[in-house]
Order: sequence, then structure tokens, then C-alpha cells
Amino acid sequence: MFKTNKIQFFDGAMGSMLQARGLKLREIPELLNLTNPDLILSIHSEYKNAGADFISSNTFGANKFKLAKSGHSVAEVVKAGAKLARQAAGDKFAALDIGSTGRVMKPSGDACFEEIYEAAAEMVNAGKDFCDVILLETFTDLYELKAAVLAAKENSNLPVFATMSFEQSGRTFFGTSIEAMTATLEGLGIDALGVNCSLGPRQLLPLVEKICSLSHIPVMVQPNAGLPVIRDGVSHYDVTPDEFAEISTKFAEMGVSILGGCCGTTPEHIFKMKNAVLSCRSEIAERKIKDETVVCSSSKVVKFGKKFVVIGERLNPTGKKLLQKALREGDMDYLLKEAVKQQDQNADILDLNTGLPDINEPEILKKSLIEIQGIVDLPIQIDSSNPEALEAAARIYNGKPILNSVNGKAESLEKVLPIAKKYGACVLGLTLDENGIPETAEERYKIAEKIVNEAEKIGIPRRNILIDCLTLTASAQQKLVPETLKAIKLVKENLGVKTVLGLSNVSFGLPRRPLINRTMLIAAIMSGLDSAIINPCDTDLKETLYAWNLLSGDENDISKYIEYCEENPGNVAVSAPKTGISQQTSETGLKSAIKKGLKDEAANQTRALLNERKPLEIIENFIVPALDDVGKDYETGKLFLPQLIKSAEAAKSAFEILAGSMEKSAGNSKGSVILATVYGDVHDIGKNIVKTIFENYNFNVIDLGRDVPPEKIVEAVKQSHAAVVGLSALMTTTVASMKETIAKLKSSFPDVKIIAGGAVLTPELAKFAGADFYARDAMEGVRILERLNENKNA
Repeated sequence: MFKTNKIQFFDGAMGSMLQARGLKLREIPELLNLTNPDLILSIHSEYKNAGADFISSNTFGANKFKLAKSGHSVAEVVKAGAKLARQAAGDKFAALDIGSTGRVMKPSGDACFEEIYEAAAEMVNAGKDFCDVILLETFTDLYELKAAVLAAKENSNLPVFATMSFEQSGRTFFGTSIEAMTATLEGLGIDALGVNCSLGPRQLLPLVEKICSLSHIPVMVQPNAGLPVIRDGVSHYDVTPDEFAEISTKFAEMGVSILGGCCGTTPEHIFKMKNAVLSCRSEIAERKIKDETVVCSSSKVVKFGKKFVVIGERLNPTGKKLLQKALREGDMDYLLKEAVKQQDQNADILDLNTGLPDINEPEILKKSLIEIQGIVDLPIQIDSSNPEALEAAARIYNGKPILNSVNGKAESLEKVLPIAKKYGACVLGLTLDENGIPETAEERYKIAEKIVNEAEKIGIPRRNILIDCLTLTASAQQKLVPETLKAIKLVKENLGVKTVLGLSNVSFGLPRRPLINRTMLIAAIMSGLDSAIINPCDTDLKETLYAWNLLSGDENDISKYIEYCEENPGNVAVSAPKTGISQQTSETGLKSAIKKGLKDEAANQTRALLNERKPLEIIENFIVPALDDVGKDYETGKLFLPQLIKSAEAAKSAFEILAGSMEKSAGNSKGSVILATVYGDVHDIGKNIVKTIFENYNFNVIDLGRDVPPEKIVEAVKQSHAAVVGLSALMTTTVASMKETIAKLKSSFPDVKIIAGGAVLTPELAKFAGADFYARDAMEGVRILERLNENKNA
């Protein structure tokens, strides 16, 4: 039913329809499946009568976190909702609707991968018997969505559709790019992907155009009916059904397969959209798709082929005693500094290997991967000869990794390729088999061909396969070095896959190894090499690549080469990395540690500074400027939410060191701020982030938690005498609750200042709710608090 070449249509919004039908303040919409099923059924029926091919169950937020205090189980709420969707759909399709939990995952938050997985699995198991498809929608964290996708696929046989919510910048709240979403989700084997919510149809046009150029699977789009506006004191959406329908025809012309609506859309929107689209075309338009070899983190994409890709080798314990010691002792800070150092030296990808005989490799590899992903945004090559460790890491990886490695041995092919297939990873194939590494290029090519054929048999496309033709040591097997170069050329010309080489082995046992390495690098590139696993801190190799990129014809690389030469004159030794934290003074080191999110390093640098600086001087001259730089980078899109959180945590570790040296006095704090997520809203992502940032700007935060009644907030102001209250709402249904809360606060404390924020809010909605200020994000909240302090002290 989903292989059709016809455009299909989803329904529209449930939340705003319920609000229009009198959804009570503080009422959980999903509980209406039990308390007022006729209302839910009537809305479903209206959408079906409007022409929807899919009816989405009223179960979006029916997860264990939201229902914890409701008195009802996930199973009964989801089952009831799924049954109503099934009943209303009739001969059409029922979709089990699952949304984000509102939790932040480790290492940025406190929710672990399996906890999020289990929450989604519980919903899947409750509703799968009554639905035809699972819809995972309105996610902003790719990591959480991956957990939900696996829960859907491992606990049911239903098709899975998944959509994320993007800002106009083309990134989600957590910094996920369209390219990263597409590469990750289609690799996981879902049936359709796309975008929903957050923006109106016109704002989504350029984003959808990009998705359509990248995705090899059907694309799905469900825009909002524009943005909320206030008319006659009531919130409305500003895109009419006619305008919504007209813009939807443009999506259809781009090749979108599935169209529907999100917040603010009504049955009339869906009816007019379907009629307008089908009057133009009924069949899905053909799309021109870029067929590229891509790996990614949640925010950074690396493409093979356009430029030479550097894979950093420094996170492999072979021959590295300090790294071995760190792995055995669980010293994550050492690994993080090595990862940051390679990122600073322009590595494109990091190879991560934790293989030691006396440790639990699957657990250590997972732990290392989670921590590194929280600090650097580079894609990771997961490196292990242990299939169990490969799978453990691939499962919790945030994005699309490379698995290093598979080879021509039957056992390796049988165990590793299915892991790459299941988790949508690229896989690096080594040209060796049961007989070892062949001497001739032709024999290595045959193994490469075997790996490619076996991968394609189980559904791994060639774009997800890389081949390492293996270089041997010139000191022992000099005559075999040309065979490696010849094999690279054969693989590129005949198999069309990308090639990688572990380079430094060629110079083992010889003097002046860097000279041999860079000469081998150029020879391999000339033979068709796309990437090498090297030390990105090796200046000789780096300079060679700058020169090669210039000579290869990209205009941008001329300026990069000139810039590099200006920073590193030829008569100055530059063999040591200039940005390694350990080589910096405590002053620059503390700022760098905070910017890079290194908690332990920030604490160590703070201890060192205390020998020569006073605590308040450290705060004012080092910590706050570092946080300001991080805030500016966040606001300009140079870094994203996970990095912002980790930087705040690093600053917090510095503050904790200083706390013992500072006298406790009111002068140390800039004042108290009360934070709360309003009543009826169990999401606290934004509030928790704001709390961390505010505290690190030396504000005393009184955190009342989530789902907080107005009376509790009023009492908190009375007890604390706080002059500022920050309120968060992440659902359209709780904006009214925010308005009620502000009204009660202003009635009791007219002078208290209210800052409102949250994913659903706009400046106009914040004003409608009665707030004094609207904060788009945590850093804007800091700026507001700073201005209030300045006015108070003026």
C-alpha cells in the first residue's frame, strides 16, 4: 500500500482542533481517548471526510513521562487512541502517532538511550495491533528519534514514517541539519521521512526542496497553518486553507509523496490541499537525487569525493601507553582532550578504538562514544574487531557512522555486514581473507569485489561501502607497496566505491617517517584515494594536503592555503599542535576548556589559576568572557545546543572549585530567578537548559520543575522575594495555562517581571499571555536579566 506512485494525504492538527472544541485548561489531550471518545472520533471522522488517507491517533504525548501523574497507564491510553483512529479510518489507514518525550538525552541531559527506547516501545506495543503505520513526528533531537525508530522497528512489523521540526535556518532546536537527518533516517530503513510543525508551508519550501534532493526514500511534509497570531484576544493561525492548498502544490511538484498538516490546520485545509494537488498531478513527481557517500554526527556531515577526507587516528590505543592507561582507569577527560585536539587540527572524522584485552570493550566503547559525541561534532569511525562492540556502539551512535571494519572472511561478512545494514552505517572493507593479505593488486581487488557483492545482497548500497586496500611496511615488503596503489586504482575504476587507507604503516621501522608518509599519501591520492587514517597533528601531512587541495582545482582552497601559510611561516617550526589545551597557560586554558566543554580540564585550570588570582577575578576575567563567546557562537549558529550545554557544565565545574574559596555573600549573586514549566506541560527541555546557563552567569535559580500550578509559583515569589520569573511552555495547549499563571502573578506581585519562552511561543503569543519579555533561547534570557540588573543598579 505504501509502494504506490500516487500522492497520499495525512490528516491535520488534533491539538488546535481540540482547543477550538473547548479543551479545558490543564487537561491532557490524550486522556480524552478515555473520557470523551466521541469528541476524538468526530474529529477523526471530519478529517477522513475531508479526504485524508491516513488518520493519526490521538496519542502524540501519551508516553510514560507525561502520563506519570494522570492515574492512567500508557497501555490503556494508547490502546484507546489507536482503536478510535482505526474505527474512524475505516477503509483508509490508521497511524499510531508518537511524539518526543521532552527529555534531554545523555551526555547533554539525564535520559539514557535505552530509557527513551523503552518509552517508545511501550507505546508501540500498546497500539500496533490497531494501526497500519507508525508515525514518529515533531522530533528536534535526532538521537531521541533514532531510539524511537529502533523501538518501532524492533517491536512491530509496521511501516515507519518519521519527521523532524526545523527552524528556518535549516536546523532543529538541537542543531540537527537536514543532511544529517536524511542520511541517518534512511539508513535506519524507515519508509518515509520529512518535516512537520514549527513553520508554515511557505517557510518550509527551501527546506523541503533540499530534502527531496537528498532522500532516496519517500518524502513527507506536514506544515503548520503558518504562525500563531492574535486576533480579538484569541490565538489564530495566519495561513488560510486556500493559501495552504496553493503552496502544497509546489511540494507535490518537488516530488513529495505524502502531504498533511500540523498545528492550526483543519479539515478544510486538508480538503482544499488534496483537491488543489490532485488537480495538478496525482502521481509522485520524479526527483533527481544526489547519490553521495555520506557520514555524519547529528550536526556535521562529511561527504567523500568532493575533498580529501582526513580520519584522525589518535584515539586508538595501539602503541599509546597514556591512552591505554586512560581506558583502563575510565579517564574520559584524556580521551576528550585527544578528540578536541584532532578537531582543532582539522580532522574530518575521528577513528575511535578502545580495544584492549583486559577491559570490557563493548561497554568502554559505548561510554567513550557517548562522551566524545557530547564534546565534538565530528562524525566517528567506530573501530573494533569485536562484532559485539561494533553493534553496541552503532546502536547508540548519534548520526551515521563508519564501521571499521569488515573483511573477506566468511565469518566477518556474516557478522559485521548485518550490523551495518541495521543501523544504516557506512562500512569499511579490508582486502584480506582467511589467507591473509594477498600480495597482488588483482587478488586484493577480488576480495574488495566480494565484500561489495555480499553487502549489496543484504541491501547495503555501494554509496555506504568504503574499501581499504591495505598498505604494508616498505621496510619489510618494499615490492608490495606499488601493489597497494594499483589495487586502489582497480577498486575505484571497477567498483566505483570510495577508498580509505591506513597510511602510517608504510613507514614503520624507517627513519624520517613523515617524509615517507606524505610521499605515499600523494601517490595514493593520484591512484584514486579518497581518505586516509592519519595523525591530523602531523604538520608534514597537513601541509601536503593543503598544497594538494590547492593544486586539485578548488578556488576556495587557494585562500585556505594562503591563510595557513600566513599563520605558519615556512621558517618557523610548527610540528607541535598550537591549540592543545595542555600547552596553554592556565588563563587561556580555562577559557579554552569552557569553550570546548571539558569539565575536568576546566576544574584543573581553575585550581591552577587560584594560585595567582582571586576567585572573583577568575569569574569576571575568564569564566564570564568564555561563556559570552560561547553564547555568541550559539546565537550565530557556529555551535549548537549540545555544545552550549557542555560548555555551561564545564563553567559550572569551575564555579564549584571557586565556591570553596569565596566568602558566601549576597554580593556574589546577581539576584534570584524563579523558573517553571507551566501547569499541564510536562516538557522541561528548555527550562533545564535555561537553568544551567543562568546559573553560570551567577544568577540564583529557584527551579520549581515542570507541570507547576500557578499557586505554587505565586507562593515561591512570596517566599523568595524574586524579582523575575521565567515561564516555559512547549505545547500549544498550555499557552492558556501560561496566561492564567501570569495573570495570578501580576495580581499578587505587579512589579515582578515575567520572561516567557518555549518552542511554541512567538513574541506576539508571549505578549498575549501577559509576559514582560519574550526570550527565544537561553542566551537571550541572559541578556534580558543583565539589562534588568543594569536598570536596577542605575
